[in-house]
Formats: sequence, C-alpha cells, structure tokens
Amino acid sequence: MRGSKYLTFGLVLILISFSMIGGVTKHVQKENVAISQNLRYELANDDFFEKIILNLMKIARMSALSACIIKGDKVIWAKGFGLYDRENDKQADEKTIYLVASISKTFTATAIMQLYEKGYFSLDDDVNDYLPFPLRNPNYPDKPITFRMLLAHQSSLAEDPPAFYSYIPGDLEVVGYPYPWLEEYLVPGEIHYKPQVWTDFLPGEEMNYANVGYGLLGYLVEIISGMPFEEYCRENIFEPLGMKNTSFMLSNLDVSKIAVPYVFQYGKYYPLLHYGILDYPAGGLRTNVLNLSKFLIAHMNGGVYNGTRILSEESVEKMHTIQYPSKHYNFQYGLGWQIWVKPSDVYIGHTGGLYGVATKMVFRKSDNTAIIFFTNKEVYNLREIVVFSLIERLLFWKASGDASELKKDMIKETILENKHLLRDSCNIDFRYLDEVIEEINSICMNGGILHKNIYT
Repeated sequence: MRGSKYLTFGLVLILISFSMIGGVTKHVQKENVAISQNLRYELANDDFFEKIILNLMKIARMSALSACIIKGDKVIWAKGFGLYDRENDKQADEKTIYLVASISKTFTATAIMQLYEKGYFSLDDDVNDYLPFPLRNPNYPDKPITFRMLLAHQSSLAEDPPAFYSYIPGDLEVVGYPYPWLEEYLVPGEIHYKPQVWTDFLPGEEMNYANVGYGLLGYLVEIISGMPFEEYCRENIFEPLGMKNTSFMLSNLDVSKIAVPYVFQYGKYYPLLHYGILDYPAGGLRTNVLNLSKFLIAHMNGGVYNGTRILSEESVEKMHTIQYPSKHYNFQYGLGWQIWVKPSDVYIGHTGGLYGVATKMVFRKSDNTAIIFFTNKEVYNLREIVVFSLIERLLFWKASGDASELKKDMIKETILENKHLLRDSCNIDFRYLDEVIEEINSICMNGGILHKNIYT
C-alpha cells in the first residue's frame, strides 16, 4: 500500500465506484427545508458514506460529529452522527450546538471590521489611542501596535503560556476582566505581568498566534461601540443573520442541546463541565453548523447572506487577504481568518481546538464550496489528526463527487494544515502515515465497510 496514489486501495476503490455509479444527484425535497428551501443534495449510497464516517469516529474516539456542506449561497447537505450527550443517550444532528473554540476569532474580527467601516478608526491606527492603558512591547517601546497587527497575530505578543488558560464553569463572571486584568497581564510592573508575554520580534515582523490579542480586540469592540461584547455581536451579527442558537454566553442557549465535551481515557469517555474561557472573544463561541453556515455564506459572498449585508465587499476582501507572509506556521493569516495556499487552490476559514472540542470551517475559492464540521472531543495524536483530516477530505469529496479529493498528497497536505490542533504539535513523520492508514483501513474492513465483491 505504500506509495499508492490514493489514501487506501480498498476505501478509495469503493469511493470511486460510487462516483462512477451515481455521482451526485440534486432534487427538490419538501422536507428538511431548514437546510435549503429548494435544494437537497444526496450522494448515491449515502448510507455507505455515513458508515465510513461512523467507523472513522470510532477510530478517533469521537463521541459526536455534526457537519454541513455549502455550495455558493446554500447549505446542500447537513447531518449529525453519534452521541452528543452519552449520559442521556442524545443523538447528534445538524442542530446540535458545540463550543467552536478559535472559529470565534472570525466573529471578533468581523465585529472590529464593522466598526472600522463606520469610520471609528483606521486599521493602522495605534490601539493606544483607544485603550485606557499603554500597550507596547517593552523591547520596542516606540513601535506602535495597530488594529491590523492584532487582527493578523503580528503584534509581537507571544503565544499564550499554559498558565494563561483559565477554564471557568459555565458563565462564572470574573471580576476585573477585561479591565483591569488585561493591563495587569500585559504591562510591565503590573501584578500578573511576565516578560514571556512578549516576543523579541518587532511588531509587524513575524506572526505569533496570541489568543490574548483577540481578548484585546473584544475589549476594543466594547470601548468603541459602548456595548458589552456579547450584546454587540448579537445585535450586529447573530440577529441580522438569524443565528438564534449562537452565543458567547452559555446562559443564552438551551443547555440541553449543547454537546457535552469529552475526554477519552482508559477505555472510557469522561464528560467535562460546560466551561468558559477567560479570553472568550478568542475562543468562547457556541453555535451549530446550520447557524454558522449563515455567517460563512456571508463571507463567501462579499458580506451578504440572504439579502442581509453584515460587511462590505472591500472589508471581506481585506479579511481574506494575507497580511504579513509567514513561514512560522502551517497556514497564513488574514484579518481573523486562516488562509491555506495550495499549488492548485486557496482555502480560507478557521480551525478550533480546546478541551473536548475540535472544529473546522473552510471554503475553497475556486468553486465556492465549503464544509463545516464539529466534534466534541479534542484530537490528541497522529491517528486522530489523520482521521480528522480524512473527514475533511471526505466532506469535500461528497460535495464535488470527485475522487481526486482523496489523493494521498492532498490528504498529507490537509494533515499538515491541521496538525496545530494537536496539543503537543510536532513534526509529522510521514514514514508512519501509511501504517496509520493501514490500521484505519483494517478497522473499516473488520467493521464491514469493505466488501469482498468490490474487488471482483
């Protein structure tokens, strides 16, 4: 199997056979109108596709997964798999709500760009003109830090140390956040300050993925708009787009419909509390795939969803444009959006990962096709990141009906793009990738996914 063109001989033979047998069919269907008014997307032998997904979920110990596919300005397929609440035997569907982690940054960036459009500031303004405390890298005290730098992770703030993360049960309010906590954490001489919060890079020189920078942006939304961050997002993004099951606050949602985050250890699933994080504008949003699809469709279509404009085309273009090219990460960054430049295409979106969650939304520029998928378990190791990446490629294959979506080189690219989701991100030695793939193929065969008559 080593050196084969596609991911696995057995699995891809079946996938190719389904493309040749029936390909993709579209027809009008009266039910499921929440997904699309006039369009229903089915792949021939859809049950088979679902069996593949369920077997992959078993391999990666994913308790639940919800996903959708978008073409142009419509959701053409959406479904949930597995149990989102194992203790109460609740089945996941496309309406199940998940904590989406760093996908939240795309909303914080959108809020900032809305205020930019209203003329409150320039992207290259010094944020010190708006903050109640001085924000400067002490290594470069005369170099301004701008909105653009914070949005593009180029402010010279360092990647967050482990001690930065504070997981809070529910919506427990932290007195003093965002202010004066941010000042106390970022300004030399203050009570929570550590010099490691800053890098040795000049602001604007190199990308460093700093969640605290998006905490600052959320605070700037509050200062400039005069509204609490959650309230601003609700009035200017969630409600205009009809995102009724989306919020940064757990208390605003029906908790019974929220996926329980799990860890898998010693052969068992262990539920975590529904938690919040201190810098919630960087990673505290909860939503479902159907709600998030509305936001993504707006970004895919120049800022408009179903006749409602949330941003200008010019602002959307800025957000989806690489701001400062970087070799430090396996992705580039625009203004709140990750960008993956491939030889044949450009993909734009965002990943997310926290305790008990792994998420991704991404669209392909060439054909305006997008996928969104959430799971309520973190990815921990090579096998799990292979599965996570394979699910992404399978969803794009389901969208296009083109088995070349599963070329081995494309799978490898996708794994590299997603490897930052691993808590201990490491260099992936692809000498072992085939062994992992063979294990996946073996489990699929033993689980009844592969049938002998496919080969005859």
